[in-house]
Amino acid sequence: MRSNCYRIPAFLMLTTALPAAAQEAHDVVNEANNPLTPKITINLQDYYIPSFVETPGDPEANQFLLRGLIPSDMFGLPQLLRFTLPVAMSPDVPSGYVTGLGDLTLIDLFVLPKAGDMTFAAGPVLVIPTATDEQLGSGKWQAGAAEVVVAPQRWGMLGGLLTYQISFAGVDDREDVNLLTFQPIVNVNLSDGWYLRSSAIWNFNLESGNSYIPVGAGVGKVFQLDKGVTMNAFVEPQYTVWHDGPGAPRWQIFAGVNFQFPIGR
Repeated sequence: MRSNCYRIPAFLMLTTALPAAAQEAHDVVNEANNPLTPKITINLQDYYIPSFVETPGDPEANQFLLRGLIPSDMFGLPQLLRFTLPVAMSPDVPSGYVTGLGDLTLIDLFVLPKAGDMTFAAGPVLVIPTATDEQLGSGKWQAGAAEVVVAPQRWGMLGGLLTYQISFAGVDDREDVNLLTFQPIVNVNLSDGWYLRSSAIWNFNLESGNSYIPVGAGVGKVFQLDKGVTMNAFVEPQYTVWHDGPGAPRWQIFAGVNFQFPIGR
């Protein structure tokens, strides 16, 4: 009888520990996918575009993105300094293709106090015309704003990133920039670090009117490495479900490997 009494508390401890461990694993995946996680982050990402809408010659394109995020507390305010530098291969009619650097994008996000489980951030955007060829960039200095909202769930994560940028200087004979983008973020966590994802960026060119909305459906896996480093690998095919005007990707493949490093290590 006494042995049975010991088994019951042990069983209760096991049944409570298992859900807690599962939730902790989900939290690790959410943190790895959260664009507002305050860790030093290096992202190696790539867009491969095998087909464009209403574009003669059936060209393809590729854009590698070096992205980084650095937490800061300048002026006593929590901030996330984010940069994106593309290395692109773009069609150059009629000579073929051109490869080189694209325009550098800088975003300084000020993180606001949490509202329940949701986290908000907003800040300025600056685009520097660093492209090595006119086919790879706008030739314009641009400024704007970005807003991010993230709401982790027990089953995954919801979020969104909204940016607006407009040109204010640059090469006179290049088209002005007036661009709005929105990136919905939907993740569904599975087991063993696996998750489903959708994060295609909607583009609205307010200057030319050429706009498109893609939808993505992909899969990823989060790995916990030594010394608290997290690696997040994913692939996400994206198909354009709506477009207005030529030149939009008909479909594209977004893939990457992201690394998060704890501060102070």
